[in-house]
Amino acid sequence: MVNVDLPADELEIVVALQALRRRLLDGYDETDFDGLRVSQLRVIHCVAHGGVSVTELADRLAMSKQACGQFVTELVATGHLSTRVSTDDRRLKVVDRTAAGERLVKAQHQHFLEVEAGLAAEVGPARYRTFRDVLDELAFGAPPSETLNRHSTNVPLAGRSSDPHKSSAIASMT
Repeated sequence: MVNVDLPADELEIVVALQALRRRLLDGYDETDFDGLRVSQLRVIHCVAHGGVSVTELADRLAMSKQACGQFVTELVATGHLSTRVSTDDRRLKVVDRTAAGERLVKAQHQHFLEVEAGLAAEVGPARYRTFRDVLDELAFGAPPSETLNRHSTNVPLAGRSSDPHKSSAIASMT
């Protein structure tokens, strides 16, 4: 548990979310993820099966196309992403995960399943399910049942799916 010196009623949401983020990343070991930073893993994670344009990827990541392009260039150089020209519009660059990128997504997925199982054990499964349902609804603007289909590249909630290509607000926090 993270110690915070403020009374619970004065704890602002930003502080609480940062504390939760620290807990989610507790135990994160760069050696398990090819030495990549969490921000780089987030980019790899948001690349959909079948590829995604740099513009769409930047939108998913809530960053500029230029910053996204820099991440893509770095991750192509490390062998975790690849790029190709779109067959529909030759002006567009499509970003895909490589086998190494897929392996990292699966490893990250496993890490978050373990973290979420620990959090659920701490507060109880029913309370954790309620927390996740509300978090998904606030994060994605839709009930959790709808976010499973809308956000096909985020890490899933433990107990919801073992497929690392389903939804989770947790991956968005990394």
